[in-house]
Amino acid sequence: MDSLEEFEKQLAQEKINEQNILESKVRSHREKPSDRQRHEEDRHHHHHRHHHHRKPSDKHRKKRSKLSHEEEDHVKKKTSNSEENHDEEKKKAIIQDKPRIKRDDWMEAPPTIDSGYAFKRTDDRKSGTDSSTSKLDYKLNISKNELNLSLLDNTNTYDATEKVNIDDSENPQCVSYKMGDAGSQWRMTKLRAVYTQAKQSGKTVDEIAIERYDNLQEFDHAREEQLEVERRKIFGEGYIWKEKPTGEIFRQRGVDQNSEITARKESIDSKNKEESLSQTTVNKLNTNNHVEITLDLTELNRMKAQLIKARLKKSDKVAKLEEDYNKAMKEYTENSSKPTIITLGHMENRMLAGTRGEVIPINNKKGRERGLVKDNEDMSIEDMVREERRTKGQHGGDSLRAAESIAKDSKFETDLDYMDDNACRLAKRVQKSNISLKNIAINDWQKWNHALEHCQLCHHEEKNIPCVAPVISLATRVFLTLPTEPELSEGGAVIVPLQHRTNLLECDDDEWEEIRNFMKCLTRMYHEQGRDIIFYENAAVPHKKRHAAMQAIPIPYSLGEIAPAFFKEAICSSDEEWTQHRKIIDTAARSRQGLGKNAFRQMIAKEMPYFHVWFDLNGGLGHIVEDSHRWPKGDLFSRQIIGGMLDIEPGLIRKQGRWITNDKRISSFKARWRKFDWTNVLLDE
Repeated sequence: MDSLEEFEKQLAQEKINEQNILESKVRSHREKPSDRQRHEEDRHHHHHRHHHHRKPSDKHRKKRSKLSHEEEDHVKKKTSNSEENHDEEKKKAIIQDKPRIKRDDWMEAPPTIDSGYAFKRTDDRKSGTDSSTSKLDYKLNISKNELNLSLLDNTNTYDATEKVNIDDSENPQCVSYKMGDAGSQWRMTKLRAVYTQAKQSGKTVDEIAIERYDNLQEFDHAREEQLEVERRKIFGEGYIWKEKPTGEIFRQRGVDQNSEITARKESIDSKNKEESLSQTTVNKLNTNNHVEITLDLTELNRMKAQLIKARLKKSDKVAKLEEDYNKAMKEYTENSSKPTIITLGHMENRMLAGTRGEVIPINNKKGRERGLVKDNEDMSIEDMVREERRTKGQHGGDSLRAAESIAKDSKFETDLDYMDDNACRLAKRVQKSNISLKNIAINDWQKWNHALEHCQLCHHEEKNIPCVAPVISLATRVFLTLPTEPELSEGGAVIVPLQHRTNLLECDDDEWEEIRNFMKCLTRMYHEQGRDIIFYENAAVPHKKRHAAMQAIPIPYSLGEIAPAFFKEAICSSDEEWTQHRKIIDTAARSRQGLGKNAFRQMIAKEMPYFHVWFDLNGGLGHIVEDSHRWPKGDLFSRQIIGGMLDIEPGLIRKQGRWITNDKRISSFKARWRKFDWTNVLLDE
């Protein structure tokens, strides 16, 4: 009985051992023991087999004992494996507890092109701080041949040169970009252009770099990025990348400039001492007669450009120009921080004139705070008349107000049923509050002011500055000038009103009388030369507040008869197929039907964007521009038509220049125009 119970226990133990053996195999496969461990394991197994091999007396008992011995062998193998695994874990723990030999930093650093750069990188890693924040023990020294004198902008002339440090001037880590980002290719293209231009022009690289970059520091940042990008291509992902420029190339430039600073500083100090005596007397005289002049950004940029040019030329006026620029910049910053008070009358915005009977204020808290209003459903006839007068001729008109009401409706659908069901709600106008109307008026005034300041055809009386365009002939309300280059036909002219108008329809009768006089005289002059003439006005973008002008283009007689066909075909194909207005407004036909010279002024509204061309003095073809985005920019529409008629190159057609005061064409045009100039009569009177 005892042997049977023993046999059952052995069978149960055998199942457990088989599971343990499988687990040990998996574990041993993961751990991968060495040859020495496998040798020790075989030795232990042999020892266990030799120790348990015995001969039983009984045959039946021999068989059972044989099975039991084999099972014991498996158990012993398992126990030995577990003991060996436990010993291995102990050995590993002991090895891990031992201090690991640390390699030097230069062994762990990635390979580089030159060993010098590797030591620079390891020094940065040892320090544990950014190279840009480390303080240098040398000063920024400027060579006498250094072109980038703007490094001393933060000093008073060059008196504080010894205190200038490259690290204090600008932190290279403060750049907004990262090396190798989306803009890296553009920066590398700009850097290559510097070397290419320097090679072609024969100038030094630093001179070209100052012209293309703000300073040499940005140029050195680009050079550093170029080296970093090349290293990344060579060494791949394992390379330790730099996120931003460290400024090491720029600091090296400062070290190289340490030899000449003393002599240059002494020479500059001597010049400043000589000029200080004369400057103090001049300043004393000017303190009593000082007049504050507020400069805009354009004037400040011009002063800065003059200062840079003087530094490049090593002029003696550098200190004076720098002082004037710093003073103007200080006044501009002080004045820009102050609020600007703009006083607008009823002439600037008709919506601000009189009482607004069409709206009533909202008396809740939100309405009182924001000045909100709503429609007045009980309007009188007088209120309706006043509203009609105020809103007449406004930009957009009823169409704009309908668009605003649709934009306020989030559930709007382009369905007739929806419009019928919500007719009352859609009929309500979106009324603007008084604050909104004032903001609109201020915005319009600022646009007008900006357009007048930068207009090349206006005479700035407050600054006593004449217009940029050359004046060929001047009448009382209108003057004649030359077109911008390149001209499509040699000998053209431009008729311009003196007052800034958005289009010629805004001109009064006196201005139109002088415009027609110029048209007659130009027609006679070109006919004497054997050429025909066409006039055109491009007023397609009135919101840009450009100065109105009439262009006069001479063409051969053979093209004068077919010119209307060219313009008619171009106008028909310029806009969409379905438009609210007629594509072509034939003012020439209406002038022959009785309107005469007033056909153009009576057939087109002055509030509309339009294009009109005259083939004679009284009329021609007109077109209302409904979509200004589809219309060609500038004067390109008319230049394409005329250029196609005259068979001119497309590149020359697309070029649109600017006016120049001292134009070389003035003398030749005046010689031809003197015989037909009607303004001589005004001088005789």
